[in-house]
Amino acid sequence: MQTLVELLLELKTLAAEPDGPGKLERINAMFANPRAPAELQVGRHYVSRLLVPGVAAQLASLDPAHRHIAITTARLVFPRATAARFLRRLVKDPDLTVRVAARRAVSKLGLHDVAPPDVRYQITSDSAIGGHNPTGWAFGIFPTDDGPRRKPKPATRATALAQHGLPALATRADVAALVGVDPQGLAKLMRPGVGPGSGYVEFEIAKAKGGTRRIAAPRGPLRKVQRVLLDRILAKVPLHDACHGFVPGRSTVTNAGPHQRAAIVVKLDLKDFFPTLHYRRVKGLFQHLGYNDDVAGTLAGLTTYRPKLESGLVVWPGMLPQGAPTSPALANLACRRLDHRLERLAAKYGARYTRYADDLTFSFATMPEVRIGRFLWWVDGICQQEGFTERDDKRRILRAKHQQRVTGLVVNERVNIPREDRRRFRAILHNCAKHGVASQTREHEDFPAYLAGYAAYVHMVDPVLGRRYLDEVARLLAQEPRRG
Repeated sequence: MQTLVELLLELKTLAAEPDGPGKLERINAMFANPRAPAELQVGRHYVSRLLVPGVAAQLASLDPAHRHIAITTARLVFPRATAARFLRRLVKDPDLTVRVAARRAVSKLGLHDVAPPDVRYQITSDSAIGGHNPTGWAFGIFPTDDGPRRKPKPATRATALAQHGLPALATRADVAALVGVDPQGLAKLMRPGVGPGSGYVEFEIAKAKGGTRRIAAPRGPLRKVQRVLLDRILAKVPLHDACHGFVPGRSTVTNAGPHQRAAIVVKLDLKDFFPTLHYRRVKGLFQHLGYNDDVAGTLAGLTTYRPKLESGLVVWPGMLPQGAPTSPALANLACRRLDHRLERLAAKYGARYTRYADDLTFSFATMPEVRIGRFLWWVDGICQQEGFTERDDKRRILRAKHQQRVTGLVVNERVNIPREDRRRFRAILHNCAKHGVASQTREHEDFPAYLAGYAAYVHMVDPVLGRRYLDEVARLLAQEPRRG
């Protein structure tokens, strides 16, 4: 039998191996034995903190088998609080087998008092269904939150469509006629993966703060179809007033404006914003707008993407692709109830709320009476109930004595460009005037476009300063000798 030291050394060596499902499977096998010696329980607490990054990576995998293995690790190895943090987002996983495994793990661990009340049930006691218990984690995965689905009558559908001036579509052929595609060509546009004949291409771009972001961009024919759906359907449906991202007439300036001169600004970020919105949620949105099951399924298929894994497995259900023109509008529409609930919560505690894509911002004009931790518990719970997960590492609480930034703009006194950014741009303009524009092109492929674009951005935030920048940039570019 191994001594405790030998066991810890073995676990440390195993935990140091490259992350992957194989490593987690071996660790799971060690802890799955119900008659394991007491030393193994000590090792469990030691190794759990080392496995958090690997488990998080597996839970982000597109392969449901990898997520299933990570659930087992969370149940067998992690402390209950850590396991709860991972499991609660998986009770709504798009894959049924992962969803079932997560809910079984929650039950076996006896987790409770970790979610806001589940409004689908009448609360009879604190420990009953409907109280503060994990049933609230599953809020929203059923057809409705208050009873069995009732199919809307045709007259009801027509009323819903007319309310927003949406085109009446009764069949798949009607969808094809709307987007200008032959009915047989719709299936081709919805092929999975990025191989020949599929509707998407995949590539990665660098994030501003490190790492990469996977982009699934529609090819030309599918992009044209999605733009028609955006113009004819999605753009006509009103959004919540708190929504400012990807909305005509709104911007980072309008998003930051409500938070000026606040005592406290709280910023949160939603994890995997677009991939969280899968085919079933998109189809349900189109059904809510008044379309029948066949049409809603077709529209959802044209606006979601099904990756194809190296094993040949097609990920199902599909998800909103980052790169499609319809994805921002669909995400905003899917967030209408989230925005409504968070705005009501903010108003209850004397705060203001705005959302720019996956960035949530709350601000308090005066110091709140409620503890910020308690307020954020409710915010986090509502986000989870609405199918989103907060990124813990992106949470920021900014007080008035420090610089408060909202979507890149300072709001301590008024909405303004950060001072260091203004100084940096003035230095660039000075160097351009002294040494020429070409001498400053080290970090930008199209440096003249960067100068003009940033000056226009400043003009949007501060028209007086921006006008000076625009005139200076125009003068510098006019003096620069033309190439060729």
